[in-house]
Amino acid sequence: MEVSDTDLMLRLKTGDDHALNVLMDRWAARVTSFLQRVTGNRNIAADLAQETFVKIYQARERFKSGGTFSTYLFTIAANLARNHHRWQSRHPSISLDDSETSSIHLTDSSLDPSQALESQEKFAAIRAAIAELPLDLREAITLFVDEKMSYAQIANIAGCSSKAAETRIYRARQLLKIALAPSPEAVPVTTQFSLKDVS
Repeated sequence: MEVSDTDLMLRLKTGDDHALNVLMDRWAARVTSFLQRVTGNRNIAADLAQETFVKIYQARERFKSGGTFSTYLFTIAANLARNHHRWQSRHPSISLDDSETSSIHLTDSSLDPSQALESQEKFAAIRAAIAELPLDLREAITLFVDEKMSYAQIANIAGCSSKAAETRIYRARQLLKIALAPSPEAVPVTTQFSLKDVS
């Protein structure tokens, strides 16, 4: 039987450092993916993900088992991303471009080459549009779509009310619809990706 995240944190709290390794194995990829969506940079995301688990370890003795571990984890990651965003805004001369953040790996081998290319382009356009959202909206829509979190969970992570979290997701959806609306002269394309999760 798999040990729960909360039990692993309680083990970590009592000195079982191996519990952190298990938590990292479970969550590192998802936390890094979230941070990459929010920061727009894979290398920065990897650094912040490592820092997230350092913070988890440093705060292990203060952990309380009443809440959801995923909310606790993503709250720390989101705070680090916000701190990085503030730092970045004070140091605008430093380039943080990451040309690899938009690379796409196809998972549907049933597509012919032209459909695959269209799918890649559509997926890249969606991710690029999300990257252009204000930080609070980008964070909310990423947690909602990628992590399937509720308004209440997002509110806990963002430090706002559930209604504010709902409003952020609504605003993000509206901005994405505008950004991804086809131009009048564009030819409609059918791909495996859709905006059903964000529209």
